[in-house]
Amino acid sequence: MTGKSMAGTIAAANARDAASQLGAKALFPISITVNKGSQVKLTRRVAGGQMASFYTQLSSLLRSGVPMLRSLTVLSNQSGASRTLRNAITEIKGRVEEGEALGEAMARYPRIFNEMSVNMVRAGSEGGFLEDALERVGGFIEQQEEMKGKTMGALAYPVFVMSVGIIVVTVLLVLFVPQFESIFDGMRKKSTLPQATEILLGLSAVVKVWWWAILGVIAVIVLVLNQYLKTDNGKRNADMLKIKTPLIGSVFLNLAVSRFCRVLGTLLQNGVPLLRSLEISRHAAGNVILSESIVAASEEISAGERLAKQLDKSGHFPQTVVEMISVAEESNSLDNVLVTIADNLEKTTFRRLETVVRLLEPIMLLVLAGMVMFVVMALMLPIISGSSVF
Repeated sequence: MTGKSMAGTIAAANARDAASQLGAKALFPISITVNKGSQVKLTRRVAGGQMASFYTQLSSLLRSGVPMLRSLTVLSNQSGASRTLRNAITEIKGRVEEGEALGEAMARYPRIFNEMSVNMVRAGSEGGFLEDALERVGGFIEQQEEMKGKTMGALAYPVFVMSVGIIVVTVLLVLFVPQFESIFDGMRKKSTLPQATEILLGLSAVVKVWWWAILGVIAVIVLVLNQYLKTDNGKRNADMLKIKTPLIGSVFLNLAVSRFCRVLGTLLQNGVPLLRSLEISRHAAGNVILSESIVAASEEISAGERLAKQLDKSGHFPQTVVEMISVAEESNSLDNVLVTIADNLEKTTFRRLETVVRLLEPIMLLVLAGMVMFVVMALMLPIISGSSVF
């Protein structure tokens, strides 16, 4: 019996899965080469909404009695999920099929499944409450996405107003103001041109001629600043500036504290030990200053100290939060109280954020109106003063 040699590609979780698929088609592989292309795709991040949906749906499928492998197959075939997530689920299914734990398989893709989610899945698998752990992860991610959406929505209008203002003033300086330069030449020669008009014409000339240099300087500043913010000192100084800035510093601080409390409480609810939970949640805070305080607190807690006392010592946690944590430690209800703290902080912070935004809107409008008014008045002053040019 003779056969014909063939070559091609096949979608499979791993080499063994590929061999099984080929065998089902009466094909006998001589060699199988794993295409690493999918690994490149798996370095991309996945939207938070899709990740929340994945965890919630996987929990629902498992609660309904659907086996793990079948559940992962169903989720990997969903058209609504991104290709990156579908590829990751397919590969995770292959690893689980080979005997690897779900949490360990997920940990191989840190840009898709973050450390908090992986540790909660591990704790759920070991403690026999995987469905609850998955549901809580999905709920947590959904809340974080909702909080992010509210923040971006609140800041959208002020950013829009500022952007429009910059565009309007630039157009005036480049296209409108130069039209008046020849009209004011006579007054310039007699040195009777008002100072405001001189400044405006000079600024217009600089922007019109040197716009490329200005953009270049801005680009260099942004590049240098971006590189500096990637350094340890840069991150620390930026985070310190965030929480110390008047008016909005408390907003940044409370958001960071609420993220820390929610992650810590969720991890503790799922059976993750306190010290390990602190290690994970300090990264979730998203602020280097708070992270350093939590590290210092962890070291003292390992020596038998109370969490509330150490957080209070740092001076970066609101007193009400410290008091609630202290009472929770005494009543052995720290996990639930931390989630409650996060809920309360988020509500308070968003109310304050809305107040700040309402203050910013008229301020930005006044700044924009002031810039336009300066341009108009600088052009009108020579005319009002009865210039001899006319």
